[in-house]
Amino acid sequence: MNRSRRAALSAAIAVLAVTLGVTALTEPAYSAEPPSNGHGASTDKKGGTDGTGIYAAARIQYSGAVTKDGSTGNVTSSDVNWTPPPCWYAPYLGAKDFKKKMSEQIETAKNTPGMGGTAGAAIGEMQRHYEDEYGWTDTPGYKDYNVEKDGKGMFWAGVENPDEPDVLKRGSCNDLPFWVDNGKTPPPQYEEAVTPEILAALAYQRMQLPDTKVTLAPEATTKVNLPTWAWLDKAVFDEVQATAAINVPGFNIQATTTAKPVSLKLEPGTEDAETYPASGECAINADGSIGAPYAKGKADETPPCGLKYLRSSGNGTFKLRATITWEISWTGTGGAGGDLPNGTFGTTQDITVQEIQAVNR
Repeated sequence: MNRSRRAALSAAIAVLAVTLGVTALTEPAYSAEPPSNGHGASTDKKGGTDGTGIYAAARIQYSGAVTKDGSTGNVTSSDVNWTPPPCWYAPYLGAKDFKKKMSEQIETAKNTPGMGGTAGAAIGEMQRHYEDEYGWTDTPGYKDYNVEKDGKGMFWAGVENPDEPDVLKRGSCNDLPFWVDNGKTPPPQYEEAVTPEILAALAYQRMQLPDTKVTLAPEATTKVNLPTWAWLDKAVFDEVQATAAINVPGFNIQATTTAKPVSLKLEPGTEDAETYPASGECAINADGSIGAPYAKGKADETPPCGLKYLRSSGNGTFKLRATITWEISWTGTGGAGGDLPNGTFGTTQDITVQEIQAVNR
């Protein structure tokens, strides 16, 4: 069978999934426990599919500083062109379970009104592929769904990333489920087969960074032309980690994504203000803190990190935004590792700025 014929067969599987109403859905489960650094939600989350349909796969377990509901986290990538994987191939079912699932769906499809013509022929070819060794050069067919190798490997299938907004990209892993022996890697043509790097990107996507509420002096209410000191202590401002893993018989991989804070940016919420330093970017100190706490006797000093408002906020407030830039890296199974784009996350605080009252004598 040539590649175009194979593509047509894969397309028929998509028709089968739509006809039977089976799609790759996210069905997370949670077991929360506090992370060691006190940030984010440490959960044992299982994201993936609900086990219905041929495009289901082994669930990914998430833990560490990740969202509680399996949704996208609060990290914004500094690289606007970076996106997490829209789909991937992952372990799905053993041979006997795959045979039972596929046989049921094929029979249902054959008995579904309107499933004739090209789609019906393609479904027949798919049945031959798994039952009668009907295949092609780079992927030979299977005899009786490979049941003689049950327990010695698994069929892999495409998994859609439910958080990918582009449906076409999400469904691009549409090849037929294929067999992988325990301890082996998928054939090279399946470039989207799950890897530690893919898991690292998925952990990045679900990472939950701590709120960035800086300590201010004066706090909440300040005066016009009065320098306001800003700082973050290391004790409440530390690196966070998120882990994604797949653990099934014969296949176990994981990746841990680590976010390390590197700088703080202050945006006063009005153009009538100055920042210290002038760029508004406060670098991290050697001890992991940012800025310096205000202490008695420093009133005439310029804060290393802070701001000064040049006019009153009147009857309202200014929205001070504090944004942390996080340096993000990952490590994974087999010594793999690398860098991911820096991430940012910011929060706003209401600041009241009052006029300094003068007394005339």
